[in-house]
Parts: sequence; structure tokens; C-alpha cells
Amino acid sequence: MGLVYAAATALTGCALGDTLWHGVTQPGVALAFGVLIAVGELARWGARRGPSPLPGERDPAPLGTAGALAYALLGQNAGHATSHGVLQIVAVVVAAALAGAVPHVANGHGPALDHVARRVLTVAFAAVCFQPLYNSGTLGRWVGYGPYFALFLLLVLVLTALCDAVLAATMARARTGYPYGSLLRDELRALIGIGSAVCATGAVMALAVAVAGLWALPVFCVPLLLTQLSFRRYAEVRTTYRQTITSLARATEIAGYTPPGHAHRVAQLSRAVGRELGLSEPELTVLEYAALMHDIGQLSLLDPVPAGATARLAPAEQRRIALLGGAVVRRTGVRAEVAVVVERQADPYREQPLSARIVRAVNAYDDLSGESGPGENGSRLGGRLNALEHLRLGTGHDYQSEVVESLARVLSRGGLTPSSPG
Repeated sequence: MGLVYAAATALTGCALGDTLWHGVTQPGVALAFGVLIAVGELARWGARRGPSPLPGERDPAPLGTAGALAYALLGQNAGHATSHGVLQIVAVVVAAALAGAVPHVANGHGPALDHVARRVLTVAFAAVCFQPLYNSGTLGRWVGYGPYFALFLLLVLVLTALCDAVLAATMARARTGYPYGSLLRDELRALIGIGSAVCATGAVMALAVAVAGLWALPVFCVPLLLTQLSFRRYAEVRTTYRQTITSLARATEIAGYTPPGHAHRVAQLSRAVGRELGLSEPELTVLEYAALMHDIGQLSLLDPVPAGATARLAPAEQRRIALLGGAVVRRTGVRAEVAVVVERQADPYREQPLSARIVRAVNAYDDLSGESGPGENGSRLGGRLNALEHLRLGTGHDYQSEVVESLARVLSRGGLTPSSPG
């Protein structure tokens, strides 16, 4: 990740220095695209407030990205050739993005470094693929300026999108340690949605400005602004949905059936293990929801299980509670896949889907490790090691060995300390 940051910083420094030294070529065009990129940053949907994006989560400023790509692929303005180079493109993109981010920084929600670095490098990649060939006339001799020219733009955008996906997966791998293959798969899957819309809009903007001039920019940015608004509302609905599930999961804690923070710990640790095992982002969401609600069947019990530790119960009683929990989940309107995982969590692991195997192992670890109760650091460390040893001894029937070893790797990266309840 440090190499990516260093490359983006060096490229930005060279671009700003060269532009300041030689001045801005065609300042009107640069200003128009700079304003578009800045507006895109101002209107970014705000689906993510954390310092780092989740794997597979796309750029929160699609209009700014589309404008930056259009400027990188711009060869003409209303029939007149443009002459801005790669370094000026990078300088304008960086300056506009920083200007648009000022209000967000003032509110404590500045742009993530990952997105900024990726924006610089991907825009530079697109500009390098297009500008030298166009300005030298080579592109005109190769493909002309008809349909093949538009196809060439689309090819450059596809390569740029792939470059961005590789960068995003590489940076996520360096930040989290998760398997690179699953991270790259999530990034490529995300390109089908908003990523393809951004690339297509960037190409259309560049072609429209070449024919109609800068007046085409406000016309073609409206559809993406509407899409951005729709994604913002979708993000709000998704957040509310997750908050509802979290509130339902806390019912067992409030009623005294499970210790405080147990469901949250199991959910966070299950998600980390699922990512370690290569589950996709939709599968991780189902896994997290099921882990949050895995103990909800205990609400049907007359007498609470001591410390809520279902891992210490007989297998038949564990299955009864799991089936009761699945029935409760189905009545809440939560996705059927979540109910299936809750129902199957107590089955022999060879009969379980992978998500249920993960929930079962992580729940048993939290029950047996002493995370839910008071204790000194030394005793808790011993409890964690003993819990892992218990899971390893049970891999013949109760737990899948790959899941247990993945759990051990996740815990070792965190110092055998799972996430604290939030």
C-alpha cells in the first residue's frame, strides 16, 4: 500500500509542479471539468464514513470520477483539438477533488486516502493510454474518428476499470490481510453496477463535448446525479435494515439470556473468518446477519442457559434452539438465507453450509474462551487458547478443520483478541 501512496504522491507532485511552471493550457476547458469534478465531490453520496472502504465498495463520488475520466479522454472541444497533456489532467483532477472535499473535511468526513490515490493513478492510466496516441495523430491513422474511435474509448475505460479493481484489491489486501482472490472478485463484481455506469458516462461525456462543446457537460451529468441520489437512499435503507437486525439481536442480551456483546463479537469474528475463507460480499452480509441473530432461539426457553453458552449443551438441545431461532428469524421478514444459517448452525458440520459452520465454530469459541465473562488478561488468554484447542479436538464431528484454522489465523493477527462490542 505504501508503494501505491508513494506513486500517487510523486505523480501529483510532478503534475502540480509542471502545471504551475508551464501554466494551464486551455483554461476554460480545464475550469469546466474542474468544476464538474468538484461538484461530484461535494455531492458524493456518503454511504461510507469510515477511514477505509469495504472490499467491493465503489467510489462514493461517481460524478467526479466520470468527469475525471472524460477529461482524460477528451481530444476535441466542439470540433477544435485540445492540447492539454497527462500531467495537466492529473493536476486538474487533484485540485478539483481537494476543492470539493473542503466542506467534507470541515465536517470531519474527508476523502479516504485509498480513493484519492486510486483516482490519481487510474485517471493517469487512462490519460497515458489516450492522450499521446491522439495528440500525435497515431490514433486517427489506426482507427479513424468514427465508430472504432468510440470502441477504442470503451476499451481504454475497461482497462482503466480493471486497473482500478486491481489497485483496490491490492490495497485492501495490504490493509486487512484477506485473500487477494476474493477481494479482487468483489471488486470486479462491483464494476458491473455503478462502475460500468461511471465508465459509460465518462466516454459519452468525452464524445459529446467533442461535438457539442462544454454545454454537453451539464446535460450528461444529470443522469449520474440522479443515480447518485438513488444510491444514497439505498445506502440509508441498508443502514436502517442492519440497525433493525442489530436491535433484534440485542433482545437476548436485554432479556438476560446472553452476555452483553456476545452477538456482536460472534458477528464480527464470523465475518473476518468468512473473508479469510474467500466468501463474497453478499455471502458475508448473510453470514453477519445470521451471526447477529444466532442466539435468538433462546428467547423461547423457560430457563436461560447459564451464561448463554449453548456450546456446552447437548447436541439435541442445541439443534432445538437453532430451529426455534430459525423460525423466529423467518417471522421477522429477514432474508430466508439468514434463517437457513441460523437453523443449520447446530447440525453436524458435514451437513451444514459453510456459513453455518463458521457461526457454529465462532459461537463455540466465544462461549468457551471466557470473552463473555469477567477475568484477568492472563486467564482470558488461557481460556482463548483452551477454546481453540477444544475446537481442534472437535474437528472430527462438530467443527470443520478449515474453519477452525482460519479462526486461529484471524485471532493471531488480532493478538487473540476479537472485536469489542460496539
